[in-house]
Amino acid sequence: MMMGYEEDGQKYVSLAGLRARGWTGGIVQRLLGAPDRLAVNPRFRSAPRTRLYRAERVEAAERSQGFRAVAETAGRRSEAVRSALERRRAEVMERVRTEPIEVPRLDPGKLALRAVEHRARHCPGSAEGPGERPETEGAAVEGTPRASLDPWKVEYLRHRLGGYDQLLDRLPVGGRSSGRAEAAALLRRRVYAAIAEAYPTLARECERQARDQWHGPPP
Repeated sequence: MMMGYEEDGQKYVSLAGLRARGWTGGIVQRLLGAPDRLAVNPRFRSAPRTRLYRAERVEAAERSQGFRAVAETAGRRSEAVRSALERRRAEVMERVRTEPIEVPRLDPGKLALRAVEHRARHCPGSAEGPGERPETEGAAVEGTPRASLDPWKVEYLRHRLGGYDQLLDRLPVGGRSSGRAEAAALLRRRVYAAIAEAYPTLARECERQARDQWHGPPP
């Protein structure tokens, strides 16, 4: 059924109506050319005018061999694009699942110091500040209970592993079908698991941060 506008006894189809029937912009330009009318947008008068095409022209074009040929070509092209995106998504997901995650191994004192330095740079006021002398940083580490440094240590190690996020860059941005959210969640879990394996004393903190990120911040 031909849906569209009717004015002065003449039926028209909008560009949106054509797209709903399977037309693409290229097919419209090739088979119909310029619109037969330009109408004021009925909902937003300040919007660009609506392009209208006479229904009889549209129906005649759709019956033509030319329409079937270009529609089939466009369909094959769209399917090829979808297939390429799906292959890319599968390749990225495979790398996210299997890429070795190399966690830097530091002795406990150095890891604590680096964690405090990292926290000071990214959260001024959380320690003495980003410009303190090394001996002041060392004093801050020595006077801090080990457990209270665990979140900072995990944050620092996650920062060091941030380069693995580049694995996600080959995925399309936006859209549920891109797989980006799924890949990011899997990568995040693997990073936490790798940190916990490298530093067993941080396993509980890794679990907590992974759980908090999964459920999101409290309302």
